[in-house]
Amino acid sequence: MITLKKEDYDRILAHAKSEAPVEACGLIGGVKNGDDKEIRKVYILTNTDHAEEHFTLDPKEQLSAVKDMRSEGLIPLGNWHSHPVSPSRPSQEDIRLAYDSSASYLILSLMEEEPVLNSFHIEEGVSQKEELVII
Repeated sequence: MITLKKEDYDRILAHAKSEAPVEACGLIGGVKNGDDKEIRKVYILTNTDHAEEHFTLDPKEQLSAVKDMRSEGLIPLGNWHSHPVSPSRPSQEDIRLAYDSSASYLILSLMEEEPVLNSFHIEEGVSQKEELVII
């Protein structure tokens, strides 16, 4: 299970809406307790591709976020990105680029009136939905 605070969800949603139709992206940091992950900090990063169907995290911002996590006693838990016009599931490109099998991949779909956020574990080309709880 992975937990996300409502205010962090709201930050992700607001940023994704402001960037649409370009994909928005960022990192998530927090703590692990066994198989459970608690997101304690969400990082809003720049999609350097400025593309509607894929993203690349800004490397300098990514490094700065990881340093910030370490300074706060957090660990990198994964990343998040938006799908402005497609469902909340990993695309073939998302699966192909998912190199860290320990990471959670949060995908926010804006294609319907009601946004949908899901989390996925991706390993060896297979994606599996994780239980995501917004508190």
